[in-house]
Amino acid sequence: MPETTDTAPVPQLTFGQRVQRARTRAGRTRAYVADVMGHSVEWVKAVEKGAIGMPRLPKLVRLARVLGVEDLTELTGDDRIAAATYTKAEHRQLPLVKQALNSYRLAPADRRPEPAEVLAARLRQAWKLWHARDGRAGQRGATEGNRTRIVRLLPALLDDTRHAARVLEGAERRRALVAQAEAYHLAQLFLSFQPAPDLVVLTGDRAMTAAQEADSPRAIASAAWYVNHVHRDAGEAAEARVDLAEQAAALLSGTEDPEDIARRGLLHLAVALSYAKTGQAGDAWRYWDKADDAARRLGEDYAHPWLMFGRGVVDGYAITMHNDLVQPAKALEVAESLDLNRIPSATRRCYHLIETARAHHMLDEGAAAVSYLHRAFRESPETIQYNLHTRSTLPELAKAGPRMVREDAADLAQELGVPL
Repeated sequence: MPETTDTAPVPQLTFGQRVQRARTRAGRTRAYVADVMGHSVEWVKAVEKGAIGMPRLPKLVRLARVLGVEDLTELTGDDRIAAATYTKAEHRQLPLVKQALNSYRLAPADRRPEPAEVLAARLRQAWKLWHARDGRAGQRGATEGNRTRIVRLLPALLDDTRHAARVLEGAERRRALVAQAEAYHLAQLFLSFQPAPDLVVLTGDRAMTAAQEADSPRAIASAAWYVNHVHRDAGEAAEARVDLAEQAAALLSGTEDPEDIARRGLLHLAVALSYAKTGQAGDAWRYWDKADDAARRLGEDYAHPWLMFGRGVVDGYAITMHNDLVQPAKALEVAESLDLNRIPSATRRCYHLIETARAHHMLDEGAAAVSYLHRAFRESPETIQYNLHTRSTLPELAKAGPRMVREDAADLAQELGVPL
């Protein structure tokens, strides 16, 4: 009797199935993995069921250690890990910002510094440029994004605010230090999603130092908001992030001044985001309610001129919180009612559109995910270009997404310079 050969393809395990196999083999519970990874049990379950894709390389390595896996291919299988997918793209002007941060022009003390009110006016213009929508957004070859615009002003702002803080005295020096903290906030935003994590930490620390030297509770609160993002993205302990935000909020006055209400609400939002990141849903929504109350007190049409706190931003971050809590269906319920016109910032609108695309992707709705990424591109090309979710999702959808969206995903990836 002749031999027969079974040529049927052998089913390949998905990444999630490989994670579950490794966890079971190691005798780890989902609760244990969740605790060590700083996520919820629902996050681990979503990874194993395929609702959340393969994480970026640093988290993937950490997960392998937790599962006792020495060879990453035990988790990735035959999936190719392209370095370009898991690393951050570099803006062509990043070296200029690095030079501005790492070098000091020691101008003579007799060089007349700009008055603090002039520095504040320059910063107001810089914030407008950061938040503005690119008039050419969505057109092939458009390069005038928020980072490209702001980098023209940033080195001089950093230099002039540092000089003013060094030369001025008394109340004028304190106002110059507040301006210096804001200049560092702009630098930190430019550096976000860039391959320069040390400089992101540096700008956050320098902004907080300047705010403390200024003895300004409002400046300290703003610095705490931005430092909180640094710590949260680095995966540092939620307790430290919460403590920082609550300490900064306690420094603010209890008045009905919109500047104080907005900053206190922003810090409550920071705490909510931190708890959502670690799967503590009850605490997360308790603090979101406090931020929501601040937004209601400020009025439906209020938005802080540069921090952007207001009704739209509070609602928008609820999408992120549901995503981090692995509740994509609830995230989309929020997205359906979100009024983007309440957010006078193209960069923020773009971010919330990307988060909506993330929710659709978690639900395996590739067509909707690509559609929202295209909308995000029209809002702020440079925001989506450097976003890590975008850079990891587009190649996946271009290669293995529904056939009807592969071409659209590939075209958008090419437009953004994302390797496939």
